[in-house]
Amino acid sequence: MGSLLNNFPTQIFRAYDIRGKSSLLTSDMVRAIAHGLAQQYARAGQKQLAIGYDARLSSPQYAAIIHSVCAEYDIESVIIGCCSSPMLYYVARDFGGNGIMVTASHNPKSDNGIKWILQAEPPAPEMIQQVAADAKSHFVPVSTMQHKDTQHQIFPIYCLQYQHALLADIQLNKRFKVVLDGMHGSAGRCANLVLNKLGCEVKALRCTANGEFPDHAPDPSQEAHLTQIRKFVLEQQADLGIALDGDGDRLVMIDEQGKIITADRLLCLFAEMCLSEHPQREVVYDVKCSTMLRKTVEALNGRATMLRTGSTFLRKYLAHSQGKAVFGGEYAGHYVFNDGRGWGYDDGLYAALRIMEYLQQKNMTLSQALEAYPERLGTEDIYISTHHTDPKTVLAEVERQSAYLNAEISKIDGIRLDFDDGFGIIRASNTGEYFTLRFDADTASRLAEIHSLFVNMIAEQFPLIAQDISDAY
Repeated sequence: MGSLLNNFPTQIFRAYDIRGKSSLLTSDMVRAIAHGLAQQYARAGQKQLAIGYDARLSSPQYAAIIHSVCAEYDIESVIIGCCSSPMLYYVARDFGGNGIMVTASHNPKSDNGIKWILQAEPPAPEMIQQVAADAKSHFVPVSTMQHKDTQHQIFPIYCLQYQHALLADIQLNKRFKVVLDGMHGSAGRCANLVLNKLGCEVKALRCTANGEFPDHAPDPSQEAHLTQIRKFVLEQQADLGIALDGDGDRLVMIDEQGKIITADRLLCLFAEMCLSEHPQREVVYDVKCSTMLRKTVEALNGRATMLRTGSTFLRKYLAHSQGKAVFGGEYAGHYVFNDGRGWGYDDGLYAALRIMEYLQQKNMTLSQALEAYPERLGTEDIYISTHHTDPKTVLAEVERQSAYLNAEISKIDGIRLDFDDGFGIIRASNTGEYFTLRFDADTASRLAEIHSLFVNMIAEQFPLIAQDISDAY
């Protein structure tokens, strides 16, 4: 038994979900995890839950395994079929706020994963580790089969329930021309139906779920993945483009000029929308967002609060803010409304609809609405190997060196240095032996300077890491 437990993949239990290669997340592993999840629900006195799954080939089988294990604990579970994570979260309201979603979100087709909510809230990191501990005691790898060709099913009753909620919330009179890219994930089909029912003229791309993901991973944050939608926005002379990730909780938008709108600019627009209706309230965002967002919130007479990266932390903060925080977002494209509308979770389609409603009210195009929030000069996430060093020692050196800089230091999640005209951040990964860095500034020359500062701070003690950071710029 000891050798079997040595093969237990602890690395798939991440800070805010369970996710990894299907070679690790086998059917036997899913069965063990299901025991851990069922015990967590049982300890909380919960006796019912909804189970949804994404487009991945193994997802229906994994959902069936979880359903079977729940029955062993006298937990009544209902499989609601192939759906987006936001739909699962919405339907879970009828199951005591309890739901499990089998999904690896925007990851490649070789991956799978599990998200869940317990009494309407995502799990804290220690709850995920508790599931890992409980799963370990049930882990008996005996099967070599990764997945069956189990049919993906769509149950209209649940899709309609979710659609009706969106249609009751969003008021559109203008006939928007929209290009929608579902990236072969589980959100495209329903999103297309909602947009059509709202009177939009829709050009639907890749809105049929296909777990083979024939073009690329269902990740709209990669510019290379948006070539098709940008082309059709221009060809169709559309008002905007909407790109959703594999499970529909993240959004990337394209304006009428075919330009990709970065998360920092969208976050500023969302802050404007919410603070105009709820002045002096709080807007929360993760450590990878630009200095422009904080300045925007403060200029709008709101309160800006920075959190560690992870949409579950964002949702928990909003849920416990007693209405003081009206909106939260992440640089990765998660947007959560908490302004008396929406339901307190990240839903890419809902966020896009709120923007369309606002454009209608202001009689503006998307590019016009964003004129007040110019494009930043910044990097995407930069991933750098730890070169087998202890990440804590690297971060400690950055903190020590930063004491000599005219910068505001934040240690919420790694080390972030804020300057008057930009920022830089270095974080240790929760899931692998690498660092994540990002830089942002008002000008190209200042961006280069901030990047060089980080390189120089660690060059003497950690030359290999410093060289990698230098080369990645």
